[in-house]
Formats: sequence, C-alpha cells, structure tokens
Amino acid sequence: MKQWYETVSQLEARGESYVLITVMGARGSTPRNSGTKMVVAGGKNYGTVGGGHLEFKAIATAREMLDQLDLSSSQSTSSSQSTATGSQKIEHFPLGAKLGQCCGGSVTLLFEKFAGSNLNIMLFGAGHVGQSLIPILAQLPCRISWVDNREDIFPDELASNVTKVCSDYVVDEIETMPANSYYIVMTYDHKLDFDITEAILKRGDAAYVGLIGSKNKWQRFKNRFQHRHHSEEFYDAVRCPIGLAEVPGKLPVEVAVSVAGEVINEYYRERAEREMQQGIHWRELKVLK
Repeated sequence: MKQWYETVSQLEARGESYVLITVMGARGSTPRNSGTKMVVAGGKNYGTVGGGHLEFKAIATAREMLDQLDLSSSQSTSSSQSTATGSQKIEHFPLGAKLGQCCGGSVTLLFEKFAGSNLNIMLFGAGHVGQSLIPILAQLPCRISWVDNREDIFPDELASNVTKVCSDYVVDEIETMPANSYYIVMTYDHKLDFDITEAILKRGDAAYVGLIGSKNKWQRFKNRFQHRHHSEEFYDAVRCPIGLAEVPGKLPVEVAVSVAGEVINEYYRERAEREMQQGIHWRELKVLK
C-alpha cells in the first residue's frame, strides 16, 4: 500500500489540492491510533482513519473543504463538535450510536487543506519548440493542457500533470480553461495562431498570453486586429515576440528556456501583487493592539 507521504508528494508534483486528515487524539476503544493519516483529493481517498461511518463523515468534511474557497465561514453539518480556522479544522467524534460505531471511545480528527497550484497552462502547438518546452514546464507545480490537431506528433509518454488534447477544433479548447490561465500559442499556421489569440483575448480573463513569432508577424496581427475594429487595449497584453529578451538563441531548447522563464517570472510577479493586497501590515497590527 502506498504511504500517505508518497501520495502527498505526487499530488504536490501535479499541483492538485488535497486534505490531509490526521487522528489527533484517540480515547478509549478506537479503530485507529493517534497519528494515523488519510489523504482526500479529487475523487479519490488514500489510506484510512478507521472505516465505517466515522470515515464516511471524515471524507465528507474533507470534500466540503475542497469545495469551499473561504473555509473560515464554513459550517459543520455533522453531529460532531467542530472548530475551524483558515484551512484547518478540528472535529471530535464520539464513537457511539449516532455514528453506528459502538466502540465506546472517541476520536479527534485534524483536517488540513493544502491548495493546489493555480498555475494552469494551455500550450497550442506540438512542434519542435513545444516538444522542448513541455518537459520544462511539466517540472513546475502546474496543470498543462497541450493542444494540437496532429495525433501522431505527440510523444508516447507525458508527465502526469500534462494532458494531451488532440482536436480538429483547437480554438474551442480555450473555453475549457479556468480564469487566469496562461496561454502559449506556437502552432505551425499563422492564421491558426491569429484565430487562437483573438479567441483568448475575446474571453478576456487570461493571466498571460504569449505568441511565438517575429516583430513583423506581430505587426501584421495588430493590423488585422485593428481592421476588425479591436482597440489597442484589446491586444496590448500579448507577449510577442515571446520569451525573455535576456535569453537569446533560436534553437528550440533555447526558445523553450526563454518562454519558460517568462511564464515563471510573470506568475510570481502576479502572485506578489496579489499577496500585497491581502492581509494586514505589521504596523497596522501594532495599532490594533
């Protein structure tokens, strides 16, 4: 059986959210001892805290935590006693008739939610640069959708956080992505690049849009946007040429490193800005005292 820490390591690598359940205290006759752990993520459970109705309630609580964005306002619907703070919750379960487990003891469970990565990437194009870029991005705690209409061009094996999407209607795949996703456009066809980029911009909620190509290509795209009566604000966030200017080179792997660097830089810049808008500054805490 896989150990809980092996499961957590794999979930972290895939950027998935999960709840770690720990038997914090056990009194009297109980099915599992203190320190026992269980992991709930997605539609699966790993490990056990004792089975029966106790485990059923524990899994339900964990799934409720995964479904809620604001855990501090969550309310327990179980018959147990519960306290919750942030992404943690403690619940006490008497193993009596209400749980259908007449062990006679009691169990206290600690629920800890670990939010997965909010870095969602959609890469259009499985050509030479895409083939070099995917192995780099796949090492990040992110979820990647790799889109192309050529089935035979994809490699046989992909990392667990990479989903191959082979579709004749690649533009339609944009609607499957959550808000604040990162889009990288590098197909074999300029018209397709334009259609994809326009569809992403029309959606209006991308965190990043990178387009492979020269300055001349981007100027032609801007002319087409203007011809379609799109304002400059419509397309000014597009990164083209794509990648960090500090990383020169035209080999596929060199371009891939440059693009990956830009995506990482943009992700942490945006996250830093978001974190600055949250919480209370320490000087304000001193005033509150």
